[in-house]
Amino acid sequence: MRHNGTLEARLVGKPGFVLVAAAAALWGSDALFRRGLASDLPAAAIVFVEHAILVAVTAPLLVRSLRATRSFTFGNWVALVVIGVGASATATVLFTQAFTYENPTTPLLLQKLQPLVAIVGARLLLGERLMPRYALYFVAALAGAYLISFPDPRAVSVDALAPALLAIGAAALWGMGTVLGRHLSVKIDFGSLTALRFAVGLPAAAVILLVQGETSSLATIDGSSFLALMLLAIVPGLLALLLYYRGLRQTPASAATLAELAFPLTAVGVNFVAFGTNLASTQWFGMGLLLATITIMGLRSGRGSRAVGIELPRGSHSPQAAVS
Repeated sequence: MRHNGTLEARLVGKPGFVLVAAAAALWGSDALFRRGLASDLPAAAIVFVEHAILVAVTAPLLVRSLRATRSFTFGNWVALVVIGVGASATATVLFTQAFTYENPTTPLLLQKLQPLVAIVGARLLLGERLMPRYALYFVAALAGAYLISFPDPRAVSVDALAPALLAIGAAALWGMGTVLGRHLSVKIDFGSLTALRFAVGLPAAAVILLVQGETSSLATIDGSSFLALMLLAIVPGLLALLLYYRGLRQTPASAATLAELAFPLTAVGVNFVAFGTNLASTQWFGMGLLLATITIMGLRSGRGSRAVGIELPRGSHSPQAAVS
């Protein structure tokens, strides 16, 4: 395959795990834009406009994307619909609605559940088998993410059923999105998969907007809100997903879901720098633990999936094969 100096060419040689972690780090900047928007606009309106912007920006890729779908099986189409409708539109609405609750546990809780969903899905749908050494990374990563998420790790509670359901729903959809994205990423290039995700997600976001009766809120979007929506769509949206799907081609879903825990790592850093949120000593320790775990996994991932404790099924696309 010739790459002719394109973005894909520059990313081909990069370790997939590192790219997934970089994408998740960009997702951590989400709060810079979504936090303020969620207090002014309904979640459905934010997600609809976000997807509309992304579809407009990725429109040149859609022609190539549609050509790539000619070889899709029925299962591939089901996976794409679940990614676009579930992981892209519905999960993002749930995540945005979580910002309307005073309890900060909600948007952070979902990141602790997502790896569990992704690992089960990777085992059942992709046939990935976990080796004992993977448990060390899994426990260390989740422990670090837990510590940085809660100032007092001994006093964690979910105050209402609604935030808990939002978190669980978003976690399940994003976890399955990781597994199914890995499944499709070996079939089409990462740019096409990104464009298709947004194209499928847009009508789903429109339906959610209509069902919730929030279409009139679109008329209230002013210049500053639209600028925030543009930045939200481009930085933690388009740029992050291009990195994510490129990295996912080379990364088993079970490893990618731990790389995605770079999201709470960055999110806490953003809250500390941008919003003046003080960090407890346990949070600093958790940041160090999670950063060390992701760094070690990133270094070892270049040696193959078994180096991080994941055994791929025979005949599957290995990280090395996925690059070609």
